[in-house]
Amino acid sequence: MDLDAYTAVHRAEWDRLRVLVARRRLDGAEADELVRLYQTVATHLSSVRSAAPDPVLVAELSELLGRARSRLAGTHEASWEAVARFFVLSLPAALYRIRWWSYGVIAVSCLVALAVGTWVATSPDALAAMGTPSQREAYVDDAFAAYYEPGADFAVTVWTNNAWIAAQCVAFGITGLWPAYVLLQNAALVGATGGMMVSYGEGPLFFSLIAPHGLLELTAVFVAGAAGLRLFWTMIDPGPRPRGRALAAEGRALFTVAIGLALVLGVSGLVEGFVTGSSLAWWLKIAIGVVVLALFWVYVLVVGRRAARAGETGDLDPDEAGYEAPVAA
Repeated sequence: MDLDAYTAVHRAEWDRLRVLVARRRLDGAEADELVRLYQTVATHLSSVRSAAPDPVLVAELSELLGRARSRLAGTHEASWEAVARFFVLSLPAALYRIRWWSYGVIAVSCLVALAVGTWVATSPDALAAMGTPSQREAYVDDAFAAYYEPGADFAVTVWTNNAWIAAQCVAFGITGLWPAYVLLQNAALVGATGGMMVSYGEGPLFFSLIAPHGLLELTAVFVAGAAGLRLFWTMIDPGPRPRGRALAAEGRALFTVAIGLALVLGVSGLVEGFVTGSSLAWWLKIAIGVVVLALFWVYVLVVGRRAARAGETGDLDPDEAGYEAPVAA
């Protein structure tokens, strides 16, 4: 294909479509023309991509078709379909694809928490680093349990704080350092707190208050850290794709993970705000925490596997993300 000649022949149609897309109001004839030109330019894009995939022209036509499609379809009618697709396909597939990274992060974080907790519980010097004797006693006797005051305000505060931490793990994941720092700090803090509570004979209180919401909350933070580390690894080893294209695709998919984890942390915030500090029996509160965690993993492993097998990755559709010119392997 002579790309210059092809462009010269069809440039008038592309420009006309651009004019129609930019108009605020269209009469009946112009609306019909918009539909016809949309179909025509879509055919042009397909021809260019298959015969002469010039990246600049492909990007130009992709952007033009995206605007035209939005003008034709609008946003309100398609919004519910997009929401359904997000929850049924995009989000579970994105979570499923990083499951092994999540398993690894969970295992390492639990080992760190266990090691720090054991150290604080068995070492007088480590325990002393947690504060003066009066400060430790006040925390164990009152502050730890008093923190979990039931209510909507507490649930919202917890949710926004944890969602912000998870979003940072994904957003700054490309550094590799930030998610590792957040994960290690979080694991060490949980372990140290648990070790101090155990050293004062309040281990059962610690686990009965941390388990109902913490099972899902900590899992969400671990998955966020895994997503960030996956992005960092993509920069190091992009595979057969060019590094920029690989990072763009993974970044879009992991942004899907960040949105989903904000919702997951919303659920854990509700549990923390209305279950953890409630007057329910301790076994029932822990059972609720186990159930919500189990539902999360069923969603990831069952729904996610089905979506991944259907070819979903969590990335945007090509016409939303921008068509890519093929490259030689």
